[in-house]
Amino acid sequence: MQLVMDRISKRVGAQTWLHGMDMALHSGAVTVLLGATQAGKTSLMRIMAGLDTPTEGRVRVDGVDVTGVPVRERNVAMVYQQFINYPSMTVADNIASPLKLRGDKGIAERVRALAERLHIDMFLNRYPAELSGGQQQRVALARALAKGAPLMLLDEPLVNLDYKLREELRDELTQLFAAGDSTVVYATTEPGEALLLGGYTAVLHEGELLQYGPTAEVFHAPSSLRVARAFSDPPMNLIAADAAAGGVRMAGGGLLALPQGLPAGSAATGLTVGVRASALRLQARPGDVAVGGTVELAEISGSDTFVHAHTPWGELVAQVTGVHYFDLGTAITLHLAPGEAYVFGADGALLLAPARRGGR
Repeated sequence: MQLVMDRISKRVGAQTWLHGMDMALHSGAVTVLLGATQAGKTSLMRIMAGLDTPTEGRVRVDGVDVTGVPVRERNVAMVYQQFINYPSMTVADNIASPLKLRGDKGIAERVRALAERLHIDMFLNRYPAELSGGQQQRVALARALAKGAPLMLLDEPLVNLDYKLREELRDELTQLFAAGDSTVVYATTEPGEALLLGGYTAVLHEGELLQYGPTAEVFHAPSSLRVARAFSDPPMNLIAADAAAGGVRMAGGGLLALPQGLPAGSAATGLTVGVRASALRLQARPGDVAVGGTVELAEISGSDTFVHAHTPWGELVAQVTGVHYFDLGTAITLHLAPGEAYVFGADGALLLAPARRGGR
C-alpha cells in the first residue's frame, strides 16, 4: 500500500504537536520514525492509523483520501510499548483472534506457524499473565502479523524489555519484516535500532520532520546538526572551527586538512566539525591528525570501550573496539583521519560529509 501524508499538522490547544510535513511511505518497506521522547512519533503514527485526525493536511492511501476515516474502518495492525493482549484468552486464541474475525480457514496451522517463528509455540495453551514481558510482546507481534494488514505500526515495541531480549527481538523483527509484504512503520528513540532495521528513516524533532530517506543515506549524510545529534549514539563529537587554507582550524588549536575541501561560498567562521565516536582511534594511521588529552571516564559496553577524554578540542568520546582499561587522569592521544570529519555551517546545515567507502 502507498500511504501519503500531505502537509500534516496537529495542534492541541495552544501547543503544536506536529508541524506541517509531507511524507510518502515506501510501499512494502520499513520506515523508522527516529527521535527523542516528544519528537512527535506517536502523534504521527496515530494519524497514520486513523486514531486521530490532523488539524490540517490530508492522508491518502493508494490515492484515496482517508483523512478522518476511523481506525476500525482501516486495515491496520498496531503493536505498542505495553504488552497488550487479551488476558482471558490463551496465547493461541490471542494470535488467532484476527483470523477468526475474518472467518479464515486453517487457523490452527497458521497460529502454530507464527508461534514457531516467534519461538512461543510451547506457550500456546498458557495465558498472558503466565508469560514474561518478552514472551507477551512476542504474542502481540504474532497477533499483528496474523492480521496480515497492509500497514503495520509499531510504537517503540521493545522499549520495556531488558537489553538481551531487545537484541534478540530486533534481529527477529528484521527477518520477519523482510519476509512480509506489509508497509511497516517503526518508532524508536535509538539510532542503533534504525540502522539495524534498515529501510528508510524519518528523523523527527519537536514535531518537525528534519530528514527522510534511505536509512544509510540519512546516517552517513545528515542534512543538519539536529539530524546528526538525533542519529548518533553515542552523541557525535562537535567542535567549533573556522575555515582555513586547505581545511578548518579547530577551536583549541590544530589544522584539520580536508581532502575534499569546503564547498565554494562556505562561511569562513562559525563552523562546526562533527566527529563520530567510532572515527576516533587509539592507534595512528598514515595521514591521521592527533589530539592529546586526559581520560575522564572509560565505560565498557559489550565488546567496545567508550573513552571520555578532556582535550584542547573540548570533551571528546571515542568508541574503541575491544575491552580497554584506563586510570582516570591518564594521558591519552586520539587519532582521526581528516576525511572522516563532517563540517556544518553557521546555520547548522551540512557542508561536507565523509566519502562513503564502496558506496556504502
